[in-house]
Amino acid sequence: LGRLGEAAELTAYFVIAEAITNAIKHADAGEVTVTGLLADGLLRIEIADDGRGGASMTAGTGIRGLADRVRGVGGDLLVRSPAGHGTRIEAKIPCA
Repeated sequence: LGRLGEAAELTAYFVIAEAITNAIKHADAGEVTVTGLLADGLLRIEIADDGRGGASMTAGTGIRGLADRVRGVGGDLLVRSPAGHGTRIEAKIPCA
């Protein structure tokens, strides 16, 4: 399919790298999975871990910074992180 636009690639890289770093550093995760799908002009990525959960958009600047970066390119970020059940971050990043 070729390369995506620079903004989409950089945003995806940053989100994935930061989410993995957070899972290792803060969540004591043993496993992290990253999946991606390109459809309808969007790059959809999901990063999930089996860590302690409890991540929040309001608890610190890390997750909020990810959301700001994704929204800055017209995308959206969703975080699900129930305490004790790992974290799942879903990003939708426009490729146009």
